[in-house]
Amino acid sequence: MPFIVELAVLIVVLAATWRYLGSYMAAVYEGRVHFLGWIERPIYRALSVSEGSEQSWRRYLLSLLVFSAVSIAVTFAILVTQGYLPLNPQHLGDVTPALAFNTAVSFVTNTDWQNYAGETTMSYLSQMGVLAVQNFVSASVGIAVAIAMVRGFSRKNAASIGNFWVDTVRGILYILLPISLVMAVIFVWQGAPQTFLGPASVHDLLNGAKQVIPRGPVASQEVIKQLGTNGGGFFNANGAHPYENPTGLTNILSIYLILSIPVALTYTFGKMVGSIREGVAILIAMVILFAGTFAFSLAAEHAGNPAVAAGGITVVHHGNMVGKEARFGTGNSVLYNITSTQTSTGSVNSSADSYTAIGGMGMLAGMMYGEVSPGGVGSGLYTVLIFAVLTVFISGLMVGRTPEYLRKKIQRTEILWASIGALVMPITVLILTALTVALPAGRAAVLNSGPHGFSEILYAFTSQSNNNGSAFAGLSSNTDFFNITGAVAMLLGRFGVMIPVLALGGSLAAKDEVPVTAGTFRTATPMFTGLLVGVILLVGALNFFPAVSLGPIAEALVHGRFF
Repeated sequence: MPFIVELAVLIVVLAATWRYLGSYMAAVYEGRVHFLGWIERPIYRALSVSEGSEQSWRRYLLSLLVFSAVSIAVTFAILVTQGYLPLNPQHLGDVTPALAFNTAVSFVTNTDWQNYAGETTMSYLSQMGVLAVQNFVSASVGIAVAIAMVRGFSRKNAASIGNFWVDTVRGILYILLPISLVMAVIFVWQGAPQTFLGPASVHDLLNGAKQVIPRGPVASQEVIKQLGTNGGGFFNANGAHPYENPTGLTNILSIYLILSIPVALTYTFGKMVGSIREGVAILIAMVILFAGTFAFSLAAEHAGNPAVAAGGITVVHHGNMVGKEARFGTGNSVLYNITSTQTSTGSVNSSADSYTAIGGMGMLAGMMYGEVSPGGVGSGLYTVLIFAVLTVFISGLMVGRTPEYLRKKIQRTEILWASIGALVMPITVLILTALTVALPAGRAAVLNSGPHGFSEILYAFTSQSNNNGSAFAGLSSNTDFFNITGAVAMLLGRFGVMIPVLALGGSLAAKDEVPVTAGTFRTATPMFTGLLVGVILLVGALNFFPAVSLGPIAEALVHGRFF
């Protein structure tokens, strides 16, 4: 199927998903969906939680932090003892403590950064019973936090923003599990393995060659890694491996799964705050940012690799095919990787490190302006709402009006929390990048010199601080230094943003609504959408342009061209 036709089909299906999945998720979190009550209620009893009880933002946050800490501890314990546990047909040994800590933090924070090759490091139990489980749980936690923030806008004079345990359980039972079950069957049908039989041994009698082919419960992990915008692959090659991504159908389905929930959440937002147009305004801002970045990187990759051209090599195939899957071509490869980095997924079907300097900068840029186009499950929505609060505040100052958003006054407390939420990620990225460049332990892991080597460091911490998980190659990151600093980046990127988000939601929920007057700044308008896009781009540029100038831009100038 031609790429342009695939893109058109994807847009049409996502448009339908936006309406129907978005409405369904609103019903789930408003407590109007109960078809799995026979499973749901026993879980609440086991947790000693009342379905109807609610929590203040502080109690909601405490529950989230305790649950996440326990999840990290349990994941770590299983990884460092996997050699003694069942479902290990390859008899793989225990994961080293530093790597196990990094991996536990990575999957609990929805990052799925992998300093290891899955097929040679993780047992089936670790892959399926630990990492895939966290793919469900971390995704549901992200959606729960976004819903809690939305309740802050939709409620007035309220002391609570929902119940963390109820929101998390509902997200898993009613959204992630049903979709994953259906899609996993499709992936198995297309050729993704789902087996406990262990690696397959092949002996070619004709020439005496022997080959061991890793396999395992791949399909089930592949679907939730995309749906939950997790991104951690069963195999080191991730979405470029024919077992993870067997056909063109699974490739386009992967892109659809990545985008479906983040896109639909904008409808959920509009539904819950009582104005679908507000959700449309947010969605259009996301689409503008996504389309611009995609077009930017696609143009760079279609222009070809300047290093290849400089070597006097004639390239028959149009575009830069270095590091890309011949099955998918340039267009599908760029769409997949841009989709993955515009969300918090991080899965790839081609080598990000082999993109041109400017094509790679497109992926980097999507993370640097906060991963809001459309962002990860939950995280994309609550991050763009932080920028929406900042936008109405800046707009109010420009025209001399009291800042308001969705009938709530935006005052000192809200701006304080929104500012913290917007600045945690860039501060973390820049500090850790500077430390890595300055310290011998950091520089020793960089295999490429010059601007590209700097880009690899910058990309790594940008990815981890945004809980993305994708990476440029050429960075030997399975060291104590990178395992620890990477874990710090992922923890700050996740909880350093969730804390102000929940605090902002709690502050807004406690406020009364203000009446709409002639002086009210309308936010369900093209003007607001344009201002929102401008603020997102401006904040990203102010934070990162100097660093990007030392990396991708400098590399492009070395090669003598941008496109």
